[in-house]
Amino acid sequence: MGETTKEDVRALRGLIERLALEEIDTDVYRGQNEPGRPGRLFGGQVAAQALVAACRTVGDGLRAHSLHGYFLRPGDPEHPVLYTVDRIRDGRSFTTRRVVALQRGHAIFNTSMSFQIEEEGYEHQAPMPPDAPDPESLPSTRERMEKMADKLPEIAKKFMTGPRAIDMRHTNPPTFLGGSASEGPNHAWFRVCEKIGDEPLEHQALLTYITDMSLLDNIVRPHGRDGDRGPLMVASLDHAVWFHRPVRVDEWLLYYTDSPVANGARGFARGMIFTREGVLVASVAQEGLMRPVGEPEDRSL
Repeated sequence: MGETTKEDVRALRGLIERLALEEIDTDVYRGQNEPGRPGRLFGGQVAAQALVAACRTVGDGLRAHSLHGYFLRPGDPEHPVLYTVDRIRDGRSFTTRRVVALQRGHAIFNTSMSFQIEEEGYEHQAPMPPDAPDPESLPSTRERMEKMADKLPEIAKKFMTGPRAIDMRHTNPPTFLGGSASEGPNHAWFRVCEKIGDEPLEHQALLTYITDMSLLDNIVRPHGRDGDRGPLMVASLDHAVWFHRPVRVDEWLLYYTDSPVANGARGFARGMIFTREGVLVASVAQEGLMRPVGEPEDRSL
């Protein structure tokens, strides 16, 4: 699959293993973290592991159709995460679960998920954006990272330029990859770096993980990283995913994202995910904190 290396494949297999979780008691699971990630835990990892924990408690024939979560505290990459599942409701068509992610006794993420049996119904969808270039014509994240490696902090350089389980290719580079301030929507093609199995949960969990990659940058792009009020700090406040149809993350998917509003030190971003054939498979929304660097530490969240 293109420029994939053996290290990329190992990174993908390691990611899949971390998403599998360890059952340590009834409705209690433990998840391990990505090695070498600087700073706080990646929110997409926590949301994806929470989805897997919830799925372990529902019956066959049920598929997740929505996830709504709140990031409560920064996660620590040095400590595993415990996921406790609350079986809110088991209905005939829909099932609901609540999952709390904990580290060292404190909740870092809280989410509700809904599952549905397979049903037939009316159908319509928004059209795929007509102006998205082919993924093969765009540079990969690795290529963009290598060009700006000398500008990265030493603590982030090894992780950011290392193996990549996900091949993501932006039409316009996000601000954390050197992109300048810009208006309007952005496009990014993505897929995992090699073919994987057919287990639907594996694809849903990986999709959930990927939906948190670069989405928040949409609230930064209109202002640029340095902003009129000074350099910006951002943090995810919540994350929501709606799964409209079955999906394969080992085939190219288009992530169409934008940010319609920012106000009150918060910005809102949203996205639609299409197959290469133009089928809308998922929708995403996220709100993020956005403040000038230097705000009082006790107001960080």
